Order: sequence, then structure tokens, then C-alpha cells
Amino acid sequence: MPCKFLERMTGWFKKGSLKNRRTFEPRVIPRDQHPISRKQVSRAALDVLYGLHKAGFEAYLVGGCLRDILCGREPKDFDVSTNATPEQVNRLFKRSRIIGRRFQIVHVRFGREVIEVSTFRAMNREDNPDRDQHHAHEETGLVLRDNTWGNIEEDALRRDFTINALYYNIADFTLHDFVGSLDDIDEQVIHLIGDPETRFREDPVRMLRAARFAAKLGFHIDPATGDPIPDLAELLLQVPSARLFDEVLKLFLSGHARDSYEQLQSLGLFRFLFPETQQALEGEKGQIWEAMLLAAMDNTDKRLADGKPVTPAFIYAVLLWPIIQERMGHYLSSGLPPAQALHKSATRALNTQIKHTAIPRRFSTVMREMWELQLRLDKRAGKRADAMMEHPRFRAAYDFLLLREQAEEIKPGLGDWWTRYQEQDEQGRRQMISELGNQPGGGGNKRRRRRRKKPAAEG
Repeated sequence: MPCKFLERMTGWFKKGSLKNRRTFEPRVIPRDQHPISRKQVSRAALDVLYGLHKAGFEAYLVGGCLRDILCGREPKDFDVSTNATPEQVNRLFKRSRIIGRRFQIVHVRFGREVIEVSTFRAMNREDNPDRDQHHAHEETGLVLRDNTWGNIEEDALRRDFTINALYYNIADFTLHDFVGSLDDIDEQVIHLIGDPETRFREDPVRMLRAARFAAKLGFHIDPATGDPIPDLAELLLQVPSARLFDEVLKLFLSGHARDSYEQLQSLGLFRFLFPETQQALEGEKGQIWEAMLLAAMDNTDKRLADGKPVTPAFIYAVLLWPIIQERMGHYLSSGLPPAQALHKSATRALNTQIKHTAIPRRFSTVMREMWELQLRLDKRAGKRADAMMEHPRFRAAYDFLLLREQAEEIKPGLGDWWTRYQEQDEQGRRQMISELGNQPGGGGNKRRRRRRKKPAAEG
């Protein structure tokens, strides 16, 4: 079965570029010897697979969905790989479109579900006549364009990690393993396919993917794959900030935020995603800030486990809060009022962060509102408390306040007051407001009304 190219690659494997000098022969596992069933595959993915097969093309389910099924997890996304070109796939399915410049793929839409279809990619070989037209690198090794088509064996070797290089053939339901994927899933280890430095330079996001898979699956990263990462972490600065924003969401909003954070820190990657936050974590109040970050991540993971919605705005607001607080101190000492100091601090923090990970305006606006409400939550006298609860960001700001108290950034008490206030009926709330007048400051910072002078009597 192995093609000539794969036979040439055997010598590369023996040199130790993959998996500590272990070599692999391509394996084809028949249907009765593997646990993957079409019942575990979405109807949309099956429609794409059978559509390609009936049109005379090879069609394979590939990657993470197979890995998740074998790990006893329910796959969220289904990807398909084929020898059909993007243009051929696009013509075959009505609700489809070609996306990507660097890597052309096809999205086939079935209602709200999108099936990603990729064409088998070839290795970057000097003898490829179309190499210059379809493939491009920067001097650093970063792949700028990679749309050279190949066969399934080459495509398997072009994938990032062995655990993502399995192929399920819809024609006969066989499972194809070219690089020891099944062994690594069984041993719960993450191996990069090929020379780590070369592959990480081609696409630095692979370092983040290694951290994410380790966190998500509970696998360990093989030393040959993980050891070079701290020295290569700076390569993330070459990646477009919009792409890194998407990767951050996968790391922190997929149900394993704390483990992802710990992986990023251990591999030296976090500082290149959130450099100013890392600087604050290494400062005098670092323990407080990290406690707040971890509490936010635990809260996010719990909400996802409970089926509750989460927003990138909240986790980003927590990640940037240490920077804002430290800057606010400087502005306040220079005489700026708190609201202006917060506004300037927030603007600077956001402007710096978007150079590393983009933050869409729909999220940054929510973040600003959450931060600004932290100054207003203590102003509760009169009808202010009721007006605050009507604010669309009140709940997020309240949760944010609880995190600050939990991490001991601020003294406890205000969060408990708001918790009790939400639980009271109208009479109970009025009682709580009246009791504020007996406390120092009254909780409302009431202004004294100036009495108008009576006009002097005429005559």
C-alpha cells in the first residue's frame, strides 16, 4: 500500500524525527476491528462523505472527530478529507464556499452545521512543478501559502499531531493509520509529526494546539515535542492577532480553561499572548491576580459544564483587569478622577492587547461596561440600586465583583450586599437601602443641596 514517497519517508522516521526512532507501517483496520460507527457521525457529515463518494472521489472522515470517538468523547465538529479539489467540492455542493488563502478549504453548510472539507495536501518537494505557484514560506519558515495537492499518505504526514492523523473511509468503513495514531491515543501522548522546530516554524499556532490538546484530553506532551516550545514561543508574534483571538477562545471557552492556562504557563506561551498580564502576574500583586484569573476560569468551566452561556468579554475582562488596576493607580496619583483614570487605563490596555490578540468591538464594548460598573456598584442610595440592576451588564459586573472579593483584591462585603439585595422583595430592598444611611458614607455619596438665597425685601 505505501507509495514511493512514503517509502522515502521511512528513512526520515528512522533518523528519529518522529517518536524517538520508532517506525510505522501504514495500517488499515477493517470495520469489525475498530469501534467507529456511522451512528456516531452527524447526518451532515455523512451527506458530504456519500456525496463525494458517489461523484467518484475518495472521501474520508478525518482528524479530531475520530480521536474524540476513540477517547469516549462526543465529537463537536466533523472534518472531511478528499482527493477532490476545492473547486470540484464547491461545484458538487450547492450550499458551499471556498475559504482561506493560506490553506484553501471548503465549508459545506447544512442549516447551522458546517462541514469542513479539505483536499489531500502534498509535501513541499523541490521537484514539484507547481511549488512556487501554490506554496510559499517566509525566511523564518512560516508557511504563507500551501495549496499543493497530493495523496492520502502525504496528507497524513502533513498533519500536525499523530492523534489527529486517522482516516475513516466511507467506501468500506476501514480506519487508516499512517503514523501510529492508535498507539498514541492508547498511550495518551501528544507527538508532533516531523521535526518539531521545522513544523512549529511552519505554523507557530501548533504550539498552542499542543497545549490545548493536552488540557482537553488530559494527555501528556512527549518531550521531543514539548521541549523546543519555550525557545520557539516568540514565533507567536508572527501570527495575525485575529487568528490568535480564535485560538484563545478555543483554549479558554471549551471547558478546560484552567488546564489550558497551566499548560500555556508551563510551555512559556502565555506571555506572548498576554504580555502585560504576564508582567502583572510577576509583580507585587501577582498572587492576587492569578487567584482571580483561576477563579474566573473555574467559573467559566463550570458554566459550560452546566450548559450555561459564556462570553469572551468576561474572560478577557478578567485577563486585562490587572493591567487596568495598576495603571489606574498612576492616573489617580496624578489627580485624575476615578472614572477618567479607569477610561484611560482601559483604552491603553485594549490598544496594547489587540496587537497580540484581536478583540472585536462587540466584546471590548461589553468589557468597558463591566469595568466601569465596578466604580458604580458601591453607589446604592435612593433608587440607584434598582437602576443598577436594570443595567444590561449588571449580572456580569456583579459576577466580576464576586471574583475580585474571592481573590482578596478588595475587601469582602459589597458582593454579599448585592447578593442579598437580589433575593429580597420590595420591602426588604427598601429596608436595605435605608440601612445604608446608618453606615459611614451612607453608600450613596449624596450631594448636599444648596439653599437658594431669598431675595432681599424691597423698600
